[in-house]
Amino acid sequence: MLKNLNPEEILFIDIETIPQVASFDELENNWQKLWEQKMSYQLSEKATPSDLYERAGIYAEFGRIICISAGYIYQKQGEYKFRVKSFHDENEKKLLQEFNNSLDQFTRLGKKRLCAHNGQEFDFPYIARRTLTNGLKLPKILDVAGAKPWEVKEQLMDTLQLWKFGDYKHYTSLSLLCAVFNIPTPKDDIDGSQVAKVYYEENNLDRIITYCEKDTLAVANLLLRYQGRRIIPIENMEVA
Repeated sequence: MLKNLNPEEILFIDIETIPQVASFDELENNWQKLWEQKMSYQLSEKATPSDLYERAGIYAEFGRIICISAGYIYQKQGEYKFRVKSFHDENEKKLLQEFNNSLDQFTRLGKKRLCAHNGQEFDFPYIARRTLTNGLKLPKILDVAGAKPWEVKEQLMDTLQLWKFGDYKHYTSLSLLCAVFNIPTPKDDIDGSQVAKVYYEENNLDRIITYCEKDTLAVANLLLRYQGRRIIPIENMEVA
């Protein structure tokens, strides 16, 4: 599969998510109870619902998307380049509407597949769930209900799943694989666990966008490494 895969037909994406509100105390009472139920198996004397709320951003029911970066590989004078565009807005519905419209445009331009790291368990379903939550129509490429498993994997690629080689237990982070394949890491500023703090406490969305864009390039470079190709240096990344 990897040998015959054209990387120029892929749209690489990464998303950044945060809890719906800055703290557990800001939740309405019914949502506090729902969060307590969600975290019931993790609660202890040392871990209260309020303590665990920092994890809320990873759950589509309790979180929201603040940035989606999407990039693609193209050739110029025989050299691979990477062009990335970020979708961000305080209004999540507007963000998703713009991104989903662009997805359909990318599909028409020949970008037949999406690719993300851990995309099958996080990015793809998260976008789909937040799309429906906001009352929007699913883009065709994410509307996979009823599709065969191999059909889903054909259009929704995952660099984590490719690395597993059928192993259901094995999780490997993007930062570790970047180290393994000698790819400059995007984790030189913040990591996913710090995004909510940077957003709510520092009010620095630009910092998050830059991190997200570099993550997207890292995913593209990881796939290129899987194929035995050279990586795209950061200076060959263009921001739309």
